[in-house]
Amino acid sequence: MNTQTPREMYYETLANTIIKNLEKRQMEGFYCPTVEEAEKKIFSYLTDGCSVSFGGSMTLEDTGMLTALRHDPNIRLIDRANAKSPEETKQIYHDALNADFYLMSTNAITTAGELVNIDGNGNRVAALIYGPEHVIILAGMNKVAADVDEALSRVHNVATPMNCKRLHKNTPCAATGICADCLSTDCICNQVVITRRSGIPGRIKVILIGEEFGY
Repeated sequence: MNTQTPREMYYETLANTIIKNLEKRQMEGFYCPTVEEAEKKIFSYLTDGCSVSFGGSMTLEDTGMLTALRHDPNIRLIDRANAKSPEETKQIYHDALNADFYLMSTNAITTAGELVNIDGNGNRVAALIYGPEHVIILAGMNKVAADVDEALSRVHNVATPMNCKRLHKNTPCAATGICADCLSTDCICNQVVITRRSGIPGRIKVILIGEEFGY
């Protein structure tokens, strides 16, 4: 007897569709019903002594993935939280591009397998595009959008206003909850990146979780 709820069955069915579409784009996709299974999947890739870095992500925070990484003695974590000056932070951003593994989430993913990300500093999308040997993306099923237009709308009108609140940014969306396509000093929508395909087969791995995490 199937004990899955309708939501759980829907998430798994939708994830399988996305995974097939990721394969067409030379990206690997996996579905994990729970965050515990997702964490095991990620650590199955990390080899002893490997270098690991990550992009700013509420998903990595909320799932406990960052805590797990920071307590793993078998990896070399490139963590900007350890920086003691702006110069050290800048160096860590550069070092992250040479990491064996780079972990991040995605602001949105379309059912066709496209990754949609909007970034402030650009370090996160830079690593996604080029540099680290492997990129592992952890994303809750709440990040799924029907197409690129819906994905961009989701980022501008849901994720960005929340992040601006979290980061205490003085932007129109922080004040109203609605994107104003602003060019304000505190704007965090500086880089818009749509990843429609990985040039290197299998470099990008997307782990979809059957739960909701992040913004």
